[in-house]
Amino acid sequence: METVAVVLGVALVVAVLLVWLFYELWKRTRADLRTARSGSQSMSTRYGQMTEQFMPFLNDYPWDPERFRFIGSPIDGIQFEDDRVIIVEFKTGGSALTATQRRIRDQVKAGQVEFTELRIGSK
Repeated sequence: METVAVVLGVALVVAVLLVWLFYELWKRTRADLRTARSGSQSMSTRYGQMTEQFMPFLNDYPWDPERFRFIGSPIDGIQFEDDRVIIVEFKTGGSALTATQRRIRDQVKAGQVEFTELRIGSK
């Protein structure tokens, strides 16, 4: 009878240790997966930001690429034409405008864009 109790006690300790070990492995795997996802998204974002700088030089770009100025955020850039100034946002595939980009688009449409000259250090 004592032998059975000892065996059951040892089995219980081993079971508890195995559960703890599997839990720790699960936590580590979950953390590694989060890190991998974050790195993948970050790499995708960086790739997008790099390619956006070359978009004006593609054959499909409708204006003179020499007159484009890259900003990067919150919009990609500004195209300066003789008769107008164009705010440009490049998108590929199914990507959509961010909330900030939609707000900027709506402000432009509503005529809430202005030109201001600031003189610094003048008396």
